[in-house]
Amino acid sequence: MAEFAYSWDNPEYRKMYHHTCSHILAQAVQRLYPGTKFAIGPAIDDGFYYDIDSDHVFTPEDFPAIEEEMRKICKEKLKLERFELPRQEALKLVEEMGQSYKAELIHDLPEDAVISFYRQGDFTDLCAGPHLDSTGRVKGNAIRITSVTGAYWRGDSNRKMLQRLYAVSFPSRDMLEEYIQRMEEAKKRDHRKLGRELGLFALMDEGPGFPFFLPKGMVLRNTLIDYWRQVHKKYGYVEISTPMMLNRALWERSGHWEHYKANMYTTVIDETDFAVKPMNCPGGMLVYKSEPHSYRDLPLRMGELGVVHRHELSGALHGLFRVRCFTQDDAHIFMTWEQMKDEIKNVVRLFDEVYSVFGLSYQIELSTMPEDHMGAEEDWNFATETLKAAVTEMGKDYVVNEGDGAFYGPKLDFHLADCLGRTWQCGTIQLDMQLPERFELEYTGADGEKHRPVMIHRVVLGSIERFIGVITEHFAGAFPLWLAPVQVRVLTITDRADAFARTVAERLDGAGIRVETDLRNEKIGKKIAEARTQKIPYLLVLGDKEAESGTVAVRSRQGDEGAVSLEAFMARALEEIRTKQK
Repeated sequence: MAEFAYSWDNPEYRKMYHHTCSHILAQAVQRLYPGTKFAIGPAIDDGFYYDIDSDHVFTPEDFPAIEEEMRKICKEKLKLERFELPRQEALKLVEEMGQSYKAELIHDLPEDAVISFYRQGDFTDLCAGPHLDSTGRVKGNAIRITSVTGAYWRGDSNRKMLQRLYAVSFPSRDMLEEYIQRMEEAKKRDHRKLGRELGLFALMDEGPGFPFFLPKGMVLRNTLIDYWRQVHKKYGYVEISTPMMLNRALWERSGHWEHYKANMYTTVIDETDFAVKPMNCPGGMLVYKSEPHSYRDLPLRMGELGVVHRHELSGALHGLFRVRCFTQDDAHIFMTWEQMKDEIKNVVRLFDEVYSVFGLSYQIELSTMPEDHMGAEEDWNFATETLKAAVTEMGKDYVVNEGDGAFYGPKLDFHLADCLGRTWQCGTIQLDMQLPERFELEYTGADGEKHRPVMIHRVVLGSIERFIGVITEHFAGAFPLWLAPVQVRVLTITDRADAFARTVAERLDGAGIRVETDLRNEKIGKKIAEARTQKIPYLLVLGDKEAESGTVAVRSRQGDEGAVSLEAFMARALEEIRTKQK
């Protein structure tokens, strides 16, 4: 294997490394808890896991013993040997091992599938691979089991609940320690914790997966939406709104009734099936069809902040990151084939502007034609090459995810990196050659003939709710001034300054600055400490001296900045808000 293949910078090597570690984890569990049945154990983006069926209920107290056994397996330097078996011999082997889940996997393989196994010492697993050649290549003291959760076999809530052991591993102990420190910092930034502490949103048992936004959370949400509207107007979008609920015939036409019904909420109105929309796209098609269009109207960019509902399994719900109701910042762009490249570039420029405001960098992933696709291959090739050309001409790099496009067209996914280096898939540019066909969309060309437009599905934030979760963790709740629900808190040292404090607050409010006052009869140190826990950007401390001089003593997140005139502070704050300083 070439030297670069063994570099941690190579994602394929990391995947092999983690996949090998999942087998080491399973072998350790088998040694410590004989009779355990194993389901699947893949590598994932930041580590690996294994789904297991065991009479033993795993808890974090078990992790050190499993980790120690994994270190022993690494020291044994067991060779990983691949071998293949015919279907019946493969079934006999896994049945002799008592691995019923593996037998089910074999039964579901195509008749002509190659059935391969990997053996390492006393452990054998059904696996397509690839793997490292020896357990000795894994750094035993840089493995950490991170959690155990429940997971239904094959994601089916009607099947048995298994135990899923999650773990991470690295080629050095230092990298593991860095990871642990990042995770500790991530816990402090958990948006669910900060959402409660800062009064932004609530998750309640009466509505699992349906977040409640509190007054301060609504200020943050509305400020984000105002910015979304401003930037979309700048880039030539019009805004629409489509109904929350539409009839079955529409969802059949779009294909969602056939392919997505299990995730849709349905009801009956006047003896007709209706569905609450899980996506905004079909409504956008109807808006386009509501009036005739000429080539002079194109490109037509329609944005929608549409509330959508999706039936997610309860075990998959996670704060604002995975909910059942969210506001998708959709846009649908209708264009000619000749306009495609310029429109892609226009969307990328919009993404650049938005993400830079939040200090978020990104990586681009291009997903190409899947096996199960609709439309002519030459159209797919043209669309894919156009996506490549657009980002390349803009000087941007991308990685290719072969065969992972939507069934209706190739796409670009934008993976945002936060301040901890974690990535979040938010922005997407999806080319669609099929919905315009299904809905018989048309425009009149310069030749006077009817033509079919091509379409872009596009989100920049992904969803308002999820993006609020992302930036809450990115900023650790200390939002920049323009986003902060409370931008300034006025604190008094003595009640003799109360009248001046009210005047200051009125002036700030009149200038459009979000302000609170704290006139309680409490020590100023306590007031400042409480304001700091609320992560308010600016505190104005007022006592007798400030009341007499008409100045304000400014405390920012950087510390005590001394006294300035109210006018000077207001000018500074308004400029910071206008320029959206981070």
